Amino acid sequence: MDRGTERDAPPRRGTASAATGEAVGAPGRESPRAEGGEASADAGRVPLAVVVVDREGLVSHWSAGARRLFGVAKDEAIGQPAIDLLPVSGALPDPDDDFADYADDTYDGYAADDGLGPGLGSSLDRGLGYPAAGRARLTVPAPDGGPARVDVLWWAYPLVGPGTERLLVLAADANALRAGEPAVPGAVERIAPAFALHTDFPGAEELARGLPEILPSMSVGESTRIVAQVLELGYPVMEFSQNDRVPVTPDWGVARRVERRARRERAARAAAEGHPVPPDPADEGEDLEYAAVRERLEFLNEVSGRIGTSLDLSRTIVEVSRAVVPRFTDVAGTYLREQVVAGEGFPDGVPDTTTLWHRVALEHTDEPGRWDDVVPVGEAMPFPAHTPFFQCMTTGEPVLVPRISEQMGHAIASQFEKRDIRPLITGRSMLVVPLKARDVVLGFMILLRHPERALFNDMDRVTGAELAARAGLVLDNARMYTHQESVAETLQDSMLPHIPRRRAGCELATRYLPGTLLGRVGGDWFDSVKLPGARTALVVGDVMGHGLNSAAMMGQLRTAVQTLAALDLPPAQLLRNLDDLAQRLGDTYLATCLYAVYDPIAGELQLANAGHIPPVLVRAADGRSELLELPTGAPVGVGGVPFEAVRLRVAPGDRLVMCTDGLVEMRGEDIGVGLAALCESAAHPAASMDDACDTIVRALAATFSRAGRGDRKDDVALLMARLGGIEPGDVAEWRLALDPAEVARARAAVREQLHDWGLAALAEAAELLVSELVTNAVRHSRRRPVGLRLVRGDTLLCEVEDDDHELPNLLSAGPGDESGRGLRVVSALAREWGASRTADGKSVRFELTLPHR
Repeated sequence: MDRGTERDAPPRRGTASAATGEAVGAPGRESPRAEGGEASADAGRVPLAVVVVDREGLVSHWSAGARRLFGVAKDEAIGQPAIDLLPVSGALPDPDDDFADYADDTYDGYAADDGLGPGLGSSLDRGLGYPAAGRARLTVPAPDGGPARVDVLWWAYPLVGPGTERLLVLAADANALRAGEPAVPGAVERIAPAFALHTDFPGAEELARGLPEILPSMSVGESTRIVAQVLELGYPVMEFSQNDRVPVTPDWGVARRVERRARRERAARAAAEGHPVPPDPADEGEDLEYAAVRERLEFLNEVSGRIGTSLDLSRTIVEVSRAVVPRFTDVAGTYLREQVVAGEGFPDGVPDTTTLWHRVALEHTDEPGRWDDVVPVGEAMPFPAHTPFFQCMTTGEPVLVPRISEQMGHAIASQFEKRDIRPLITGRSMLVVPLKARDVVLGFMILLRHPERALFNDMDRVTGAELAARAGLVLDNARMYTHQESVAETLQDSMLPHIPRRRAGCELATRYLPGTLLGRVGGDWFDSVKLPGARTALVVGDVMGHGLNSAAMMGQLRTAVQTLAALDLPPAQLLRNLDDLAQRLGDTYLATCLYAVYDPIAGELQLANAGHIPPVLVRAADGRSELLELPTGAPVGVGGVPFEAVRLRVAPGDRLVMCTDGLVEMRGEDIGVGLAALCESAAHPAASMDDACDTIVRALAATFSRAGRGDRKDDVALLMARLGGIEPGDVAEWRLALDPAEVARARAAVREQLHDWGLAALAEAAELLVSELVTNAVRHSRRRPVGLRLVRGDTLLCEVEDDDHELPNLLSAGPGDESGRGLRVVSALAREWGASRTADGKSVRFELTLPHR
């Protein structure tokens, strides 16, 4: 970037100088470079000190201009704290200093004696996140080694784009500007770092080529786009990313300040001589212009503080709409693309006449209800190509309509079918501004002013563009957050099982609550697996950690538990195998797990624990609740730790409550408090299982709220099972010898039992299916008799057991094949069927739906 301060060719007459490390005034006459490589001031070029500060506050670039201005060599500056190299002082300007006129219109800058002022200090200390500028008088080393006084103009710009750079600081010797004052008063209209604005701007291409030399990591293509914005917006703009437009602090009109100082000197002499001094209209005009610009900057700063207070998309939409009414406009309608409203991904492609735009907010100062029926919030509609709305959304630029004519009002009203919108819009001034993010139009705002109010003008257009740019960024942040929340919720829901409300002999209810501060994705899970013998496995687990990695690990462990449970492994052996698997998956796979098997026929629970909090059992007989004392074990993944199982008798109506520690554990509070609250709340009577779960969740939340522990930060998995049991009269069992003749006995026994149970309508189908399963069992069993069992519950369950460990498979049977059709008959007629290995062989089962009573 140092090349910019040492170019040999001065800018052409009538063009803006390239942004190559020089401050630019009006085009001056071309002149050779001054001795020593300095550009002479009367050429309209003033060398700039260019300093880039990284995110650690250290200098990452120090130009030759910075060496000349501040007297520090580049090698000595690179890598040093910028706050130590750039003089900063909090002194205010001297009111008697005649050069204060040069900086009296700055917004964030202060003059300082031997310091660049608190504005720069705040920028260096990250106190300012927007452009700042100022003017100061410094004492710097002179070429002969002595001190020298120099007046400095400085600018500071936050860098928002990728890379490590955080702040761009530019500074110029104001004495060079004063020495180069033009001969014609008023010729210098503006002075800004890097470029000046003119009606005729043939040097735009040169400017675009030069910007990369002063701004880090900027391509020529980006530079060209920035220059185009400069020309269009009417005031300097520097852009450091594709997402943000950062307006440059308004410039100093040096020649106008010189002329004004001359007028004041003439007025002072006239007053000293006793002549009357009339007010100067030029001063009044400049004061009004200054006040207008200052007001708009204050408005934009105010709006920036009022929008984006949350990441909720709906709330952000309302904030954006309310921020501009009534100060900037009287009516504000906000429209967003369908994908944005739906919380989907980033919209693709340029909008066209088929794009649906949802009216998501409408704020106005008219009488209540006047707009509600005509343009209701929530309506979706496309916009024709001939409308200013279509022009705004396709070009991505603001569209100004000073006043809506009757003809335009009629054209706009034609989109609203039978609703006549013309009385609401005709005669009003309209400004349509795009809501953009990453060069994609997410939506737009329609701003209308009452006829008696001042029309929107070019300055309003610029203000609206800046407002929309900030609002678009805020809306995009909210959109991305909403989308990510939706994706996370979908991911979590896909990983958690949707278990049935009822299993054989038990009723189930579950709750999953995401952590309030850690997003919707976590490692807690619950599950229920159907086992042979009308038994049910109940599982609750908690992977250590949070986020996507924990959720992915949870999915793997949950699948492993389902697979191991299908093998009908005893609880302790299942945890042993799960621990081995976790170790093979990696060192970071650690999880607690509680595994229980409920046998409703035997009225028995068998439980094993791997580092999990104990479950609660609520006895139906007396309503008493207790924490079950189980061998704790270690989390799966630790390795080398034994697991033990406990058998427990339960009665019909007892309830088992299993949960993860997020429900009962809060930072800074003993877990015993949460476990006691869990026991107490679980014992409360409830009308349903869902009500019982909700009672527990509310009670635990209230407990920690009273303790002042704030919101829960961990996710929660809760599984409750009402152990209803199966009455002995609903179970029928037979032992069959390994004789093909036993197949007929099995059919007859099933037919008789179903008639006794009042299920004669199922007898024909049940006989056929039992015949197929018993025939296969008798054929493949080796030594032990075949077991046949019928269980009447929510369905009719039939199980056939033998001592052959090979599970049956569906086969494709051809016309000449003697086997392979039996399981196809079972699969076609049964509600569901399955097979699993047991300790002694295998079990094949099917279920039939009970007839309506």
